[in-house]
Amino acid sequence: MHSLGIDVLLKGTNMLRLLKGLWVSVEISLISVVISIVLGLVVGALMTSKNKLLKAFLRLYLETVRIMPQMVLLFIVYFGSTRVFGLNITAELSAIIVFVFWGTAEMGDLVRGSIKSIPKIQYDSAYALGMGKFQVYYYIIFPQTIRRLLPLSINLVTRMIKTTSLVMMIGIVEVLKVAQQIIEANRRSSPNAAFGVFAVVFLLYFIVCWPITRLATSLEKRWE
Repeated sequence: MHSLGIDVLLKGTNMLRLLKGLWVSVEISLISVVISIVLGLVVGALMTSKNKLLKAFLRLYLETVRIMPQMVLLFIVYFGSTRVFGLNITAELSAIIVFVFWGTAEMGDLVRGSIKSIPKIQYDSAYALGMGKFQVYYYIIFPQTIRRLLPLSINLVTRMIKTTSLVMMIGIVEVLKVAQQIIEANRRSSPNAAFGVFAVVFLLYFIVCWPITRLATSLEKRWE
């Protein structure tokens, strides 16, 4: 164990610190995903609108999110808003804003695809029964959309958890930041600490993400 560098995690509260760092990553991800799902449902519905100007604006928003790296967005929100607009935004709030901005676009596109996949005859049948547009979406379209989206949104959680590793660049002490601090503090006494500590970090990410991935797969098979 000493040769692998894992022994440093048994010193003091290093392992506890690593777990706390992991929770920071999970917490930011969960908050961002919940908000993204709610906003994504609205954005996705708007993406199916026949208003060309609205569709063009939302398409530009989606492409901007896909093209621009999350790290650049983090720097713009955290450092740019502070210096340009004089806002006092915490690093955690900046991370949530960026992940919601990203997650809403991704979720909105998933919602758009799910809505488009529903056969047109269901719309026609609902309108023939005298339902209004709101009733059609509320009682028929959205329930089916949410059912189809649930596995995909669960996968978005794992993607966000892994992407939160970027937040260390704006000073948030998450799991990778803690791992680096532990390695630096034990560089002389345990030169192999990097291998052991990052191996444990990989294992922690796996323990968190694997059940979520399995749940998504299970739901997809169940609802096929």
